[in-house]
Amino acid sequence: MDLRKALLIGALITIAVPGGTAYANSAAVTVQTPGATLGPTAIDSSISTSASCTSGLVSAGGIDQATGTGTGSNGNHVLGTEPSPDGTTEYTGTTGVVGTDLTHWIAKGGSGGQLNSAFSTTPYALCLTSSLINHTQVVMNKANTPTTATTVGLVTASCPSGTALLGGGALVTPGNTGNLKAIASFPTFNDSAHDFGKKAAADGDTNPDSWTAVGWDNSTNASNETYAYAICSGSGINVSGVTVKVRFAEASGPSTGSTGQTTTVSCGSGDGTLVSGGAAISGGSVTSTDFTGPGSAGDHLNGSYPSDSSGNPVGNGTTSAASWTAYTHTGGMGSSSTHSDAWALCANDGV
Repeated sequence: MDLRKALLIGALITIAVPGGTAYANSAAVTVQTPGATLGPTAIDSSISTSASCTSGLVSAGGIDQATGTGTGSNGNHVLGTEPSPDGTTEYTGTTGVVGTDLTHWIAKGGSGGQLNSAFSTTPYALCLTSSLINHTQVVMNKANTPTTATTVGLVTASCPSGTALLGGGALVTPGNTGNLKAIASFPTFNDSAHDFGKKAAADGDTNPDSWTAVGWDNSTNASNETYAYAICSGSGINVSGVTVKVRFAEASGPSTGSTGQTTTVSCGSGDGTLVSGGAAISGGSVTSTDFTGPGSAGDHLNGSYPSDSSGNPVGNGTTSAASWTAYTHTGGMGSSSTHSDAWALCANDGV
């Protein structure tokens, strides 16, 4: 037999062996962003902006906020990073599967009692194409939480059985109180080992099935709501050959008042395509203990976005993003026990 034919046949057999290593991966992601929207320009107010996919389906999205410097920088914070059918509509009604084949992502920013002319919010949509995963569905769950100051308001949304988690998002309402913010949005598992979403997925975990959102408030407010969104593969798709690998990084800080910090994690060689990510500002050890809040009531998120390995946000049309960055910020007080957490979800569809 011709040597070249023998090598080709051997390669084909390697790919086709049941249960063997899958070398193919048709999953591809393009990042879309329209750039920054300025504001808020008034205290205790919010702005909403969105990114949309020109092709493919939203597997996730992100948000990046400019804060400026000095004490005024403390006012800007994340209220939501969430899927949407049209860039305006928010899923806040009945829980369960709320949408299918979505192509838009909303980023919501809110102000506290301080303002800075540099405030802005930039949305990102991660647009997935895959020969296998050609339909998606969004599951929403919500809870009337946190209603007491400096307590964790945690809620988890889980994918239907037989589907694959691709990404997720978070939202808190109302957006005009100034003190309420979303401080975490991360992948997890709906099992006892993860306390049914209270412990986050760890580095190297595969195929998480749920997404958790955490709200945080400086004050007591009985009307607070926290929403979690899980973006899952569509029903009827055989995802038995899909692998979604979790990459996670945690860093101490920020600890000084009125300062920010970025923490970045990247997909490794062979992990697959970056399809989503998550971020948190926390009390630390989020993969081994139930989620706890950061050291100060004013601590907040200012970003959860696709980036390069140095933490710089990627530009519109990027097809090679392989990292995810969490941008965290203290309030006006020091916060010695605060940690910053970042997750990247990397998918191989096996096609």
